[in-house]
Amino acid sequence: HLVKVDDNRGDGSVLLMCDLKDKTITWLKDGNRISPPNATKKKWNLGSNTKDPRGMYWCQGAKDKSKPLQVYYRMCENCIELSLGTIWGFIFAEIISIFFLAVGVYFIAGQDGVRQSRDELPASPDDSDNSVSESLDEFDYSVSEISRSFRSQQEICEQLNINHMIQRIFLITLDNSDPNLKSGNGIPSRCVYLEEMAVELEDQDWLDMSNVEQITKVPENLLPFAVQCRNLTVSNTRTVLLTPEIYVDQNIHEQLVDLMLEAIQGAHFEDVTEFLEEVIEALLLDEEVRTFPEVMIPVFDILLGRIKDLELCQTLLYAHLDVLLYFTRQKDMAKVFLEYIQPKDPSNGQMYQKTLLGVILNISCLLKTPGVVENHGYFLNPSRSSPQEIKVQEANIHQFMAQFHEKIYQMLKNLLQLSPETKHCILFWLGNCLHANAGRTKIWANQMPEIFFQMYASDAFFLNLGAALLKLCQPFCKPKSSRLLTFNPSYCVLKELNDEERKIKNVHMRGLDKETCLIPAVQEPVFPQSYNLVTENLALTEYTLYLGFHRLHDQMVKINQNLHRLQVAWRDAQQSSSPAADNLREQFERLMTIYLSTKTAMTEPQMLQNCLNLQVSMAVLLVQLAVGNEGSQPIELSFPLPDGYSSLAYVPEFFADNLGDFLVFLRRFAEDILETSADSLEHVLNFITIFTGSIERMKNPHLRAKLAEVLEAVMPHLDQTPNPLVSSVFHRKRVFCNFPYAPQLSEALIKVFVDIEFTGDPHQFEQKFNYRRPMYPILRYMWATESYRESIKDLADYASKNLEAMNPPLFLRFLNLLMNDAIFLLDEAIQYLSKIKIQQIEKDRGEWENLTPEARREKEAGLQMFGQLARFHNIMSNETIGTLSFLTSEIKSLFVHPFLAERIISMLNYFLQHLVGPKMGALKVKDFSEFDFKPQQLVSDICTIYLNLGDEENFCATVPKDGRSYSPTLFAQTVRVLKKINKPGNMIVAFSNLAERIKSLADLQQQEEETYADACDEFLDPIMSTLMSDPVVLPSSRVTVDRSTIARHLLSDQTDPFNRSPLTMDQIRPNTELKEKIQRWLAERKQQKEQLE
Repeated sequence: HLVKVDDNRGDGSVLLMCDLKDKTITWLKDGNRISPPNATKKKWNLGSNTKDPRGMYWCQGAKDKSKPLQVYYRMCENCIELSLGTIWGFIFAEIISIFFLAVGVYFIAGQDGVRQSRDELPASPDDSDNSVSESLDEFDYSVSEISRSFRSQQEICEQLNINHMIQRIFLITLDNSDPNLKSGNGIPSRCVYLEEMAVELEDQDWLDMSNVEQITKVPENLLPFAVQCRNLTVSNTRTVLLTPEIYVDQNIHEQLVDLMLEAIQGAHFEDVTEFLEEVIEALLLDEEVRTFPEVMIPVFDILLGRIKDLELCQTLLYAHLDVLLYFTRQKDMAKVFLEYIQPKDPSNGQMYQKTLLGVILNISCLLKTPGVVENHGYFLNPSRSSPQEIKVQEANIHQFMAQFHEKIYQMLKNLLQLSPETKHCILFWLGNCLHANAGRTKIWANQMPEIFFQMYASDAFFLNLGAALLKLCQPFCKPKSSRLLTFNPSYCVLKELNDEERKIKNVHMRGLDKETCLIPAVQEPVFPQSYNLVTENLALTEYTLYLGFHRLHDQMVKINQNLHRLQVAWRDAQQSSSPAADNLREQFERLMTIYLSTKTAMTEPQMLQNCLNLQVSMAVLLVQLAVGNEGSQPIELSFPLPDGYSSLAYVPEFFADNLGDFLVFLRRFAEDILETSADSLEHVLNFITIFTGSIERMKNPHLRAKLAEVLEAVMPHLDQTPNPLVSSVFHRKRVFCNFPYAPQLSEALIKVFVDIEFTGDPHQFEQKFNYRRPMYPILRYMWATESYRESIKDLADYASKNLEAMNPPLFLRFLNLLMNDAIFLLDEAIQYLSKIKIQQIEKDRGEWENLTPEARREKEAGLQMFGQLARFHNIMSNETIGTLSFLTSEIKSLFVHPFLAERIISMLNYFLQHLVGPKMGALKVKDFSEFDFKPQQLVSDICTIYLNLGDEENFCATVPKDGRSYSPTLFAQTVRVLKKINKPGNMIVAFSNLAERIKSLADLQQQEEETYADACDEFLDPIMSTLMSDPVVLPSSRVTVDRSTIARHLLSDQTDPFNRSPLTMDQIRPNTELKEKIQRWLAERKQQKEQLE
């Protein structure tokens, strides 16, 4: 196949012709396509041959292509000699042409008009071409033909001149050749190629004035046509949606959803929504066939079906959420959406999760089916991933979570702001949802997961809902916000209302009146006509966090504990080459996946920051209510606190519980947030100071004790190991050390330490040790800070001066309970260590190998249980003895008073007997560290206490009176141990001197006891069986006891020990007669002894 060329045309153009039979022809030049796609022209005009259209051309069809044709024209007919005169001529001509450009345009227009008015029109290019060809072939040179040919050539020259001037003046062209060739042909290189006009004109590659008029002509008004087309499209769309059944094999509603998704991804969503607004308006005007909700519900069905199969980290999810965001902004679609998400059974909490909004809220990195890690897309095989890889995956999930929470927040915000009707509907949905899921916090629900997940919505549901509600609260979550103090607590105690009353009063939460409040109510509050959105938002958010975040935190702690146990069991199984090792490793992997997924879901940075803002604001709000502030501006805190805190009777306990729970969570899993927000922690310290020590403002002792754990969470830690991943505690130190109410905070901590002894709970004895655990490091930190240490010493001084007050002084009661704890804990630890020692010996001897597998498992379980109990009691006893050690360094008078001296001495001697005496062998278990047993530290602390109090004569004189444990040998053994554990020499010398001094006093007392050994029973204390020095009479039982004995008893139990009647120190009466009788007898015995000597 060939390409033919026709360059003998009257207009001087070159025409290529393709002989291929294909309908679709593509023209190529030098390997590059020059024709538009899908062209059908078999002819291609190269333009004038004077423009040198050189190149290699060929045409190509769908199947065949032609041979290439090389086109080349010599352009030297009109060449001139380039001399200096010629150059000056060009320059002069250029100046003249530029000067008369405007005149040229008018002249061209005039010439064009004259030419069009001629009677004899020129022949067409094709006719001219044929006539010229025939004349040449026949050698017929008639005058008329020559004249016609001349005129044709003249017109071509005029056209080319006009084209050239238009290109120069307007900088436009129809020539799309190489820019370098353009400049060579005299066309400015900056000319704009008119592509659409070139296609329209086809074979014409020059411009004339009609073309100029065409492109400068004001376009016709096409708006009416566009409006007509748009109206027709809207009408057709309405028809399609109203009668989708007539379109067989097409899912109209799915196409609508896809159209919106395509518009979102193509960034022209606004155009589509504008069109949809008109469609919606048309549908609302014609509801005879189908109502508007009936038309749109299938759209929501499609979205529901798609979204429930999408994952958190899929970008397609966010396109679907953008569609829903539009629906929540459009008032008519929002109404349908709110009707659509109503559950079938509003009383079943799990049904809310099956709605469209519930399906969205259920999307998370948490496990979809609790305990089932198969097909879970996050943190699989964590032991094979490096910490950095886990951190990267966590950060990636957090990015998607932040975007996801923003979308949910925008949906809720749109519905709240769209209209009063949509606001009421979404709040009603939220209130009913929370009420239906109130059972999530019940103890039985956590113990029966099968029933739990059939009745209640998931953890992911409440975690995401809480994150969105937190964002809604941020505008007023500032400590100094005047809007914050517009919260009305009476909202929480409203009784059941009907739906209409809820709408009028703006009350959509249900069942809050059944929640326990901070203090009992004395009277009914004054209920306002309606409540503001701040009140509703705070109540909704706090209850959502209580149902969601609070429960997940408890799970996190349990998972953490189980991981530790599995890790220990796995390590033991590996060391013993047990076949159970692989199974334990698999369990550990699965649990670690659950742990990492849960931790990631709960530690999204923006959610944590928003929650901290809310909890700090809640601390401010509760403090203002505690001081009786009912205004919108905060008032300064001052002590003593004023009365007027009745509003606290309407605040549910979970408001304070959430605050404490969240701050403890940050301490465990996201401590850097505490440091970066340290400036706001002063408000938290204010809250703790007021409520921890005030039973009048917070009745629940368990909740007050939990505030001690909160204080331990937010304070800087003395023994914190440097961690490059956690910022320093510098800012928290500054806040804690500069806290203006340090004396009140110290007193509040000691008060709750005492109050937790008597909670009225049947398990109060076991609970008190857990509650007091965080108090010891707080006391240690306070003692290391001067302002707090001085406050504690002031409390001790007050106690020393009021030992016999009607109510025992706070610090005296504190020391008594501290010693009680120390005695019990260390004694229990010793007992458990002894049992562990025995069982370890039995196991090493092989005695367990002869047991049945079940009996061996019981033995192993028993050993593990004893180990856990020993570890707990050792930790607590280390803390109590350590606390006594630093307190006695500056507080002495109370410890050497008869009330306490005998008890602390008997305690110290008893422990030394087990730690340094012959009984110490019973405590030598295999690994002290496994059970946190620190005998060296205990010995050191006990000796420190002796040295701190050894300067007091009364104290030294009381030591030998401990007949149960004291002996001179005991102190000698203690000195030997101090040397063995490399204690400082000055400490060893001081303790040796003290031992000698006590031994001398012991010898003296031995002689006195022999003198007074035959005392009658009347002179002996009925409880302690010791000679009374200050007998007193108890008012109700009329029994005489020694003052120090009853005083010590009343520190722990303010009842008569003989009949349980209430008793205080101010009620006892001295038995003067008996005291004088005892003193006379002592004097007689002493005199008799002297006479014998």
